[in-house]
Amino acid sequence: MPDFNYDAVGGTQPEEASWPAHPVGYRCFERTVCLGQGAERWETVAAAVLRWQVKTRSGFHVHPIDGAIEARRDADYELTARFGPVTVREPVRVVTVVDRPARRGFSYGTLHGHPVSGEEAFIASRSSDGRVWLTIRSLTRPSGGAWRWAFPVLLIAQRYYRSRYLQALTRTG
Repeated sequence: MPDFNYDAVGGTQPEEASWPAHPVGYRCFERTVCLGQGAERWETVAAAVLRWQVKTRSGFHVHPIDGAIEARRDADYELTARFGPVTVREPVRVVTVVDRPARRGFSYGTLHGHPVSGEEAFIASRSSDGRVWLTIRSLTRPSGGAWRWAFPVLLIAQRYYRSRYLQALTRTG
């Protein structure tokens, strides 16, 4: 089983409503958007988050190593994205899964061979007034090896995909 390529494992804290402690040495990102209101909307969004639909609706392919698509703690996945003729492979492992009545989501960490080093979390939450929210959190720093030189370009791609993530579940239904 490959090891994580970063030391702040669990650093995105998807189980927590606020994220006050950011690990030193990482670029930290957090953004929350409202995706609607009501029990049906909540169930649709929460299920979509746990089934990696933030990633797949943003242009990634998610390949579970053991065949189960739903995010499960300690499960390994290979994420792939195509850029013209180039396919980028991203090996990851789910770090945390949250499944509470008003908060569902997960975080995954990067494994050796991933173009960057860090963690990303996708969190669906429901406020007391019934509104449904999606929060994206990430910790990023350069990966070692051959990808290190590409980090500035990878940051541009990361910003592009984050904007897609925040819009990905507006179309669920």
